[in-house]
Amino acid sequence: MKIALGCDHGGFELKENIKAFLLEKGYEVEDFGTYDTKSVDYPTYALKAAEVVSEGRCEKGILVCSTGIGISIAANKVKGIRAALCSDLLSARLTREHNNTNVLALGAYIVGKQLALAIVDTWLSTPFSGVDRHQRRNDAITEIEKKYFK
Repeated sequence: MKIALGCDHGGFELKENIKAFLLEKGYEVEDFGTYDTKSVDYPTYALKAAEVVSEGRCEKGILVCSTGIGISIAANKVKGIRAALCSDLLSARLTREHNNTNVLALGAYIVGKQLALAIVDTWLSTPFSGVDRHQRRNDAITEIEKKYFK
């Protein structure tokens, strides 16, 4: 599986930890930056990573900023992206099982390294359930997206 990574300066260190973890697990990684702690604007990096997920060049994306809020909002502006901000294992599992998310957002100031890596592992290893009620709700979200993303 190929995973797109993106972060701002606040998420740089955690993104680097996640990248090492993913590579160790055998995932292919495409890193869209940022590549240091100099101040940058998170929408730039959310867009770069979300676009390749939307286009199918990467199967999933993981984004990190200080809180995870801004970067997840920016990613969700890209057609076909279902980004979820997670700070616990239950949310990481349920956002895959119920919402079939394709982008995970994390807040580097909110979760520590070990919890972040556990969230990433849980999120990546959890499949979409395919249960009718969840599929119906995801289809309804897609219809909303079609209305506003022409």
